[in-house]
Amino acid sequence: MHIDAHQHFWIYNPAEYDWIDDSMAALRRDFLPEHLKPELESNDFQGSVVVQVRQTLEESRWLLELAEYTPSILGVVGWADLRSSDIRSQLKDLARNPKLVGIRHIVQSEPDDRFLFQPDFQRGISALEEFDLAYDILIYTKHLPAAVEFVARFPRQRFVLDHLAKPPIKSGKIDSWAQAIKRLAEFPNVFCKLSGLVTEADWQRWEPEQVVPFLDVAFAAFGPQRLMIGSDWPVCLVAASYSRAVQVVKTYLLAQKPEHRDSVLGGNAQRFWRLTAR
Repeated sequence: MHIDAHQHFWIYNPAEYDWIDDSMAALRRDFLPEHLKPELESNDFQGSVVVQVRQTLEESRWLLELAEYTPSILGVVGWADLRSSDIRSQLKDLARNPKLVGIRHIVQSEPDDRFLFQPDFQRGISALEEFDLAYDILIYTKHLPAAVEFVARFPRQRFVLDHLAKPPIKSGKIDSWAQAIKRLAEFPNVFCKLSGLVTEADWQRWEPEQVVPFLDVAFAAFGPQRLMIGSDWPVCLVAASYSRAVQVVKTYLLAQKPEHRDSVLGGNAQRFWRLTAR
């Protein structure tokens, strides 16, 4: 089974999605399962994992409701307030739906670059294992050293790095990013999504060969058994169509062994989120 490991849904509201500025005007509309379905089918994906955008329990519940009547939604990465004293109650409520597979916090937007080390946040992370939930790490490249220190504190927790930590594809300054990625990949409980890459390039003038060196680093660091393909649809649309966004990785995979291609295209996602068992 081929799985898009990272995509989003929303009903657009300017107040709730104020991060969508004029440069992203194409995103100022609704994006729902019926809009994603033809993209999945035409690109040979049999399902997807939908990831939160808004940091509300309301959105998490809505995504889980969508998953109940949308067979192609194989898993939901929602949001819960990991800093809350009643985090276990929140997780217990959400986890009643077996399609909840993980939790994410938008750490990249936090003003504190050491946000990951807040005691209440770490207490929330420690609760995830109890509910068999993974954690999506959404950060910028500058946060990678902190992420290395962070995951070292939770050796039994499953982590997945979103978007390769948003590498400097536009500038091409790869060295410091690559060094930090290699350090993070030393932890076997950390997987990585090959997603959101086209939006880190020049939206209007990027070419696939600009992305390849970053994919080389990812494969050398994590290996084909801990990488997952993701579209980051609809955010990818500011820089590329769904097909062009995923084709960058698919073309790269042509040089890999067939079993490694299958792993990145879906097998790793199934294994990481235990999708077949749900």
